[in-house]
Amino acid sequence: MSSNIYIIDTSSLIDLNIHNPIDVYPSVWKKLEQMIRKGLLIAPKEVFNEIKQQDDKLSKWVKKQRNLFKRISKEQTRIVTQILQKYPSIIKVDRKYDADPWVIALAVEMTNSRQTTLFSIKKIVVTEERLAGLKVKIPLICKEYNIDCINVIDMFRNEGIKF
Repeated sequence: MSSNIYIIDTSSLIDLNIHNPIDVYPSVWKKLEQMIRKGLLIAPKEVFNEIKQQDDKLSKWVKKQRNLFKRISKEQTRIVTQILQKYPSIIKVDRKYDADPWVIALAVEMTNSRQTTLFSIKKIVVTEERLAGLKVKIPLICKEYNIDCINVIDMFRNEGIKF
């Protein structure tokens, strides 16, 4: 059993679909669905809002993944407000939706919430963004909140998933 919960960013799902299209690599997407069913892979509702804007296979897939997406809580809203005060450039003003601060906020909220398990469950953000100096991206802000940040391939490695 995994001792990690992964909070996935839009970039990872889009990148995975570019390199492992749902119709060509169904086993990859079945593994994600298994992780979702077990509660090991989650995302804030804003990730759904970003992806559903496109009319493609990924959009159709996410619409079937009801358990993947978590509702926005008051605590997440408070954390996003905090993030935006310090890092306003994390969001692109020309976008209708921008999930980046919400991905971080969900991870922070879950990390700070009390656990009632015998072992520690690590919350890890999954994004294809990379730490690049002081550029305001998900990895930089995750580092400040002491949240691990990996890409989707490393998530599969962590979980021992092979195709």
